[in-house]
Amino acid sequence: MKLGGLTRHRRAVAGLSALAVVSVVGLTACGSDDSSSSSAPSAATTSLPADPADGTPVKIGFISAEGGAAVSLPEYRQGAEAAVEYVNENGGGLAGHPVELIVCKQQEEPTSATKCANELVEQGVSAVLSPGTSMGQVIVPIVTGAKIPYVTLNAVSAAELTSPGVSALSAGLPGTLTATATGAKSENLKKVTIFASDGGGIGNVIRQMGDPIFQAMGIDLNVVPIPLGVPDPTPMVSAGLSEKPDGISVVADAATCAAVLKSVQTQNPTIKKILNPICLDPNVTDVVGVDAVKGNIGITATDYLSDDPDSVLYRSVFEQYAPDLSITGAGSSGYQVVLGVVRAADGIQGGVNAAAIADALKASKNVEMPAGGGVTFTCNGSAFPQMPTLCASQTLYGTINDQGVPVDLKAAGQKPAA
Repeated sequence: MKLGGLTRHRRAVAGLSALAVVSVVGLTACGSDDSSSSSAPSAATTSLPADPADGTPVKIGFISAEGGAAVSLPEYRQGAEAAVEYVNENGGGLAGHPVELIVCKQQEEPTSATKCANELVEQGVSAVLSPGTSMGQVIVPIVTGAKIPYVTLNAVSAAELTSPGVSALSAGLPGTLTATATGAKSENLKKVTIFASDGGGIGNVIRQMGDPIFQAMGIDLNVVPIPLGVPDPTPMVSAGLSEKPDGISVVADAATCAAVLKSVQTQNPTIKKILNPICLDPNVTDVVGVDAVKGNIGITATDYLSDDPDSVLYRSVFEQYAPDLSITGAGSSGYQVVLGVVRAADGIQGGVNAAAIADALKASKNVEMPAGGGVTFTCNGSAFPQMPTLCASQTLYGTINDQGVPVDLKAAGQKPAA
């Protein structure tokens, strides 16, 4: 287990950098749950009890974004492999069966993504998992067309957000905007500007989706579009800051986020910031400096560092099965999507196959998100009816520490009914 020193990787796919395909607008605002879901940072681990799985192995497909010219995230796969080792040796298996992880690596372009989807169907897997990809529009029709459930942590494409047979375990863009507004409210901010990459009208999507969320919390929202590929966003940043916001956020790829934050630091270094995971990527903090984000509000899907038992379990699994993998890096996403499916499938009786896993996912209710700080998922379409594949309605936020990691986490969003 590695603590400190975030994994250096190129995160170009997880949710927030490819929002042009999101077409749902006018989302109803969610309330907030102020109960603490994380305690003070620590690195405690524990021994893992032996509880090996037996019986017939269950084939689970895993699509890994590796080897591409722009995107290569082997940490996704390594985190998933660690989770499978735990499930098979210490967690009693998937509904009692050992998991056989069938990995296919694709390069975040249509040819290799199509090849992976077809290969996993031919292998007869019982589910296909992806922590996050920009190729969902290609992968999903092939997988779900074969009646195989597709599970992702971060839904990006329209196919992932709306197709039957898809389960997206995290709260996605609605959850991120709700956490941004909730974090702003916790700091008594009255006016927030979001700088947003403007490919495909993302700025309008954020405005239409975000306005009711922010208004419900008594916060004025201003969205400033940043043209894709602009070499210097200083004029747009200046325009946004001229409106005298109390705080800012950025919805963009890592390079754009770094450029925006550098400009903000030059023009108004003390302004409050609410930052999503892409803007806390090392490719950003290495450019702007951790001091520029420390003490501000960070959004996260993972409780990396607390003493919550599920966070301790997460670190213990990495310590035993992936000791060279950073616990604060992208490996968490692979771990969460694998263990999330295993937890949802816990009640399966009899044979485990694609139909049984699909039924278990749709019947899942308030399943604890692995290392999720108390966030749960329910995959029956009730979390966000406008985006029926989203399974969670809450996202974590907390104070960014001196490693660029949010801690002392709370859950933003409406707590699911018991």
